[in-house]
Amino acid sequence: MINYKKGDRVKHPKMQKWGLGEVLGSSDGESVDVFFVGVGKKTLSKNAVLAKITGETAVNLMLDNIIITPGKIKFVNISEVIKFFLKRFPKGFYEEEFIEKERESKVKAHDLSVELLNKDAFLTLLQEKNYSELSKRALKVINATNLIFPNEKMSLKEGLKTPSVQREFSEKLYDLLFDEDDELQNRFEAFSTFLESIEAAKWTTASYFLFVHFPQTYMFVKPTVTRNVSKLCGFEINYQPKLNWLTYNSVLKFSSYLNTELLNLEPRDMIDVQSFMWCIEKYE
Repeated sequence: MINYKKGDRVKHPKMQKWGLGEVLGSSDGESVDVFFVGVGKKTLSKNAVLAKITGETAVNLMLDNIIITPGKIKFVNISEVIKFFLKRFPKGFYEEEFIEKERESKVKAHDLSVELLNKDAFLTLLQEKNYSELSKRALKVINATNLIFPNEKMSLKEGLKTPSVQREFSEKLYDLLFDEDDELQNRFEAFSTFLESIEAAKWTTASYFLFVHFPQTYMFVKPTVTRNVSKLCGFEINYQPKLNWLTYNSVLKFSSYLNTELLNLEPRDMIDVQSFMWCIEKYE
């Protein structure tokens, strides 16, 4: 019998489809629990012979962020979801129906954001102290999709009624989108703190502008769907209802992982990945 320790990266020689795995605990007893990227958690007998994997081949973003919970972990295989997705949209992300139903409105919102809130236009309005116009433009971009619930949109609109608040909002939003001299964590936390001050601190509002303006990089956080899908994939996003950097950064890692898993479908950006996340929930 070979002893395995927690954290070992392994493969099952007879189950290649299971892919890379991580030992979840010591194998000192009668069995050993291993999480495989292809099938999720498996409990193997103490006599199982696994190949230990080291070096670059042991690197895996999924296993770096697996959800560690007692008992059985609910899990979906991404390759099976892709088959399910392709039955619905045979041409994948390039199916006309997918573009029309899942992508078109978000792309239009992106185009609108680039038109109204591009860096030069934003900076000009800031220099002119035209915070009212910037607030109106931001609300217009938010209203371009149905990603944010109407009551959440209203909370932001109600919070932006006074000139002093409009000024702070404009400055914090500019920093969030364009201040490359500061780390994203600081910018996100500052914007989140502002949203809390006007009672509009929702994950949808906090993540919307980055997602719409830079869809190549950032993900939109819809709490219920994002939590459910990450759990089904066994990926820990450290979710908390209160806005925080750990959760948002974990969601960015999760979306990066999904993007990598979908490379054969050639996703254009996180808009495609975000739409696929809904497909994972529907599949389950």
